[in-house]
Amino acid sequence: MLPVRVPLAVQKPEIPGIEVSMIAYLLLLLAVLSRFLPLAGGSFHIGWMNFTAVGGVLLYFGARRSWREMLAPLAVLVATDYCLTTFVYHYSFSWQAYVPTWLWYVAAMALGQILLKARTSFTRVASGALLGPTSFFAVSNFAVWMGGGMYPHTLGGLWACYVAAIPFYRNDLLSTALVCAAAFGLPVLVRRFSAPPAVAVVAGK
Repeated sequence: MLPVRVPLAVQKPEIPGIEVSMIAYLLLLLAVLSRFLPLAGGSFHIGWMNFTAVGGVLLYFGARRSWREMLAPLAVLVATDYCLTTFVYHYSFSWQAYVPTWLWYVAAMALGQILLKARTSFTRVASGALLGPTSFFAVSNFAVWMGGGMYPHTLGGLWACYVAAIPFYRNDLLSTALVCAAAFGLPVLVRRFSAPPAVAVVAGK
């Protein structure tokens, strides 16, 4: 009887914790830099508004890091809001106006923790990429309508506020989907194509 080599199922190795941590914080840096994308070249590109890595990165951070680490992205993004408002847009900074946005930062990380921490699948990532931008669209524009004077405080004014924000919502959806696809999908592809198949030797004729 001759030995026969039979492939064994290979358990995909997990990404080491230090590597995941480095990826999470590098993505956080990308999120901050992407906030300045509409200002590239010294001019304001309104068409790129909300095309940032923030939503996708917050989902990834929540899914891959612990609750106690979530203060870091919150603090970094709050500081970014302050710098953009004060030094780039040259507006006076009112922290009360940013409370809904800051609460959403926390909620987006919580969504990543709840939806993607224990199990990551295409359906779960796609759901997060849809729920994140949609919740920000709903919350932020309601806050604009409720707290500002740009739109009348009527149902027609609320409708007009949401309609005007649709291009920004589209950009947020697209950018969040791209970041989530790269952050969650690329490591899976790397593990799948880099792991050599294991074989076992069994007796056969």
